[in-house]
Amino acid sequence: MNLVYSTDSGRMCPTCRKPMAECQCGQAKRPEGDGIVRVSREKRSGKVVTLAKGLPLEAEELTAFAKKLKAACGSGGTVKDWVVEIQGDHVDKVMAALTQAGYKVKRAGG
Repeated sequence: MNLVYSTDSGRMCPTCRKPMAECQCGQAKRPEGDGIVRVSREKRSGKVVTLAKGLPLEAEELTAFAKKLKAACGSGGTVKDWVVEIQGDHVDKVMAALTQAGYKVKRAGG
């Protein structure tokens, strides 16, 4: 059985079993994007979540930036698989914060 999450370290790499921020095997590398951050709204188990995909940041920077986005929205959230998830429908606030930070932003989905 593989350890995928630790309360001390957070998400763990399934290959090298180190925290994702310390992964050396290449499994936890940021996916290449086209330079556009896509913001969308998704419904998961009856709850609305705002997603920001394609941020060109490394793991530690992405976590810190997600914290700023959560504060700007006044909501909770997390970072999973290089995607920032903010609880609630905050597409407009997230897009404004990303644009102000200098990212090229596009609304995705409906």
